[in-house]
Amino acid sequence: MTESAAGALTDRKGPDRNEAASSQFWRGTGEQALFAFLVLFVALVAVLPLARLLWEALAPGGQPSLATAEEVLTRRSTWRATLHSLEVSLGGTVISLLLGSFFAFIVALTDIRAKAALVFCFMLPMMIPPQVTALSWIQVFGPSGSLLNLLGLAPPLGTPHPLYSREGIILLLGIQHAPLVFLALRAGLRALPKEMVEAARASGASGVQVFQTILLPLMVPSLVAGTALAFVSAIGNFGIPAMLGIPARYTVLPTLIYQRLSDFGPDIISQVAVLSVLVSVIAAGGFALQAWLLKRRDYRTIGAPSQALSYHLGKRRGWVEAFCWLVILFILVLPLAALSAASLVKAYGLSLSAESFTLQHYTDAIFRHDATARGFFNSLALASGTAVLLIALAVPLAYFVVWRRTALLRVLNALAELPYALPGAVLAIAAILVFLKPLPLLGFSIYGTLWIIFAAYLARFLTLGLRPVISGFYQLDRSLEEAAQMAGAGFFRRLLTIILPLTAPVAAAGGLLVFLTAFNEIQVSALLTSSGAETIGVIIFFLDESGSSSMASAVAVMVVAVVMALMLLASGLSKRLPRGVLPWEA
Repeated sequence: MTESAAGALTDRKGPDRNEAASSQFWRGTGEQALFAFLVLFVALVAVLPLARLLWEALAPGGQPSLATAEEVLTRRSTWRATLHSLEVSLGGTVISLLLGSFFAFIVALTDIRAKAALVFCFMLPMMIPPQVTALSWIQVFGPSGSLLNLLGLAPPLGTPHPLYSREGIILLLGIQHAPLVFLALRAGLRALPKEMVEAARASGASGVQVFQTILLPLMVPSLVAGTALAFVSAIGNFGIPAMLGIPARYTVLPTLIYQRLSDFGPDIISQVAVLSVLVSVIAAGGFALQAWLLKRRDYRTIGAPSQALSYHLGKRRGWVEAFCWLVILFILVLPLAALSAASLVKAYGLSLSAESFTLQHYTDAIFRHDATARGFFNSLALASGTAVLLIALAVPLAYFVVWRRTALLRVLNALAELPYALPGAVLAIAAILVFLKPLPLLGFSIYGTLWIIFAAYLARFLTLGLRPVISGFYQLDRSLEEAAQMAGAGFFRRLLTIILPLTAPVAAAGGLLVFLTAFNEIQVSALLTSSGAETIGVIIFFLDESGSSSMASAVAVMVVAVVMALMLLASGLSKRLPRGVLPWEA
């Protein structure tokens, strides 16, 4: 959820007008038909797969039975993977909390320079696919890393790679999800009323005292929310544990599900359904703990949001800036430099030099390796199709949620968020269960094709496209739409000529977020891919797993280039967007 969307939920202007409008909700048959279609869409993509997953876990083969669940839950491998998942998720969450909160406080509360560039670089690891993150770090510290060989710092050949371990997974999960803590905390700091700070200042409190006694206690909800998001994201992360854990035989629940699916047997689907429910229970436990912690105190505030504090660092500013950019150098620049160096040498393990330099891996990946070219095409097609369709649906859905507020719509909005809140492996197994058999009336199955990945993407990323548009609706004045309605314009005419043009900037931003996330996705597609239906994230994983590390690095560099280009393009359009729609906006 973006910052403006989170803030907009508490900025609901004109409730009387909205309630009056909702009483006229069923006057137009066009609105009825569109609303019914949207309800059906959310039910099919968000509710049906998860309900089917739960039914398969509790009633394998259609007969209620706990035998399969009991068999899976009594295996030592299940609880070993569960323990490993908790270890790396909790450890990664601690790193995310420390790193994300530090950058949020520094960016929001101090006078450091180049904030926009700093935020952009800090957010970039979250936008890069986790398997690319893992691959880039593998190239940094391994004895065969081209960059360290160039600098003469590579460890001796045969030295165990330090990242193929529990600690390596924890480190990269912490870096990957630190931006989630950053976003949650920065949103809270932006929404903090200035009256409390001004009152404390007037009473003689120093800046440090204001931070300790006012800011920090009031930021507990944001810190808890960011921590919960980081934990749940770590629980469901597949790319990093797969790249680092499988070679070290360190199995977590998502990789266990992936490995079980490669087995054969009549009960495999039911078994992985039980594992998926277990992952969901752990993720739900993280959100339940968040809700319990926030209920213990009342954190509501009254007043106009503003920048709460502005600490002038004085002579310390240079040192703080140097430390921040040193962190960026460590978590972003160094891994990407190592990844680029590995993609430019003739053979894996050579140091980068004039003799070893080559672009052959790039030309092979683009022109000669059919699976790579197909993976790029598939990812572009899936990401584009998902973004276009979801934005087309997000505009009318946000219209109903914000301007036709009813209890049913609040439930519909919550259900739309459910697939994104759950780990990707859970959604993938749910999609397999729904689409494994031929579709009713059509008589064919989409399992093993790109269409099953597309269906899963629609469920997974619906809320990413919806949140920015909802944020935009909260900031729009309804007078133009109401005037057109009084003049006799029908619903679809108002939607096309007034509502759509007004929401086009935020809709485009939401579509870009969907495209970026879907283009890089691996959590869902790793379990749904098949020959001819590979995505680029899965191709990178397969190339590295098969020993083609140099080509995997070249493909990963191209993916990072695409991501950065799209982020920069969106940043150039940010002046036309509400504040906070782009998560990397300073």
